[in-house]
Amino acid sequence: MEQGKKVSEGMDILALLQSGQSKENTTRIVDYIGRDEGRMAKLFRIFMAGPYRITQRASWPLGIVVEKYPDLLIPYYNEIIMMLQKPNEHDAVRRNILRMLQYQTIPEEFDGQLLDLSFRCLEDKQQPIAIRVFAMQLAYNISEKYPEIKPELKLIIEEMMPFASAGVKSRAKKIMAKLDKI
Repeated sequence: MEQGKKVSEGMDILALLQSGQSKENTTRIVDYIGRDEGRMAKLFRIFMAGPYRITQRASWPLGIVVEKYPDLLIPYYNEIIMMLQKPNEHDAVRRNILRMLQYQTIPEEFDGQLLDLSFRCLEDKQQPIAIRVFAMQLAYNISEKYPEIKPELKLIIEEMMPFASAGVKSRAKKIMAKLDKI
């Protein structure tokens, strides 16, 4: 019981992340953050500050918190978009951001930027499989709000299919089935 009290009073998230990445650490951080905006801000600052290894470790609990409580991510869209646009940002960071975003209802003001970033990831054959898969899902999700972009998304997916990996093809088939209904 005392340990639970200690966690609720305060947690050194950075120290926990520095100690290593594990499901136990992730669960502790997620439970600690809950719906608390201040604690979310602390985790997000750690995610943004790096170094890379800490950013990577922070992305796991951050992704789970955001999946449970999507509204907690809204104040950070500008920073997330900046990270996605950094040419030297590590692929794991991009992948984890796109993974988070695929579960979001994107605020309208960010639709254009995120759609453009998604299309660029899809068209870049050098992007890792997971980045392309999450970008495809994000682009599709945005297209649900703007049906006029569905033909363009469909065309991009059709063009990449002959050279795509199994993972990309699997997600593409699911999305294409939905797009074929247009």
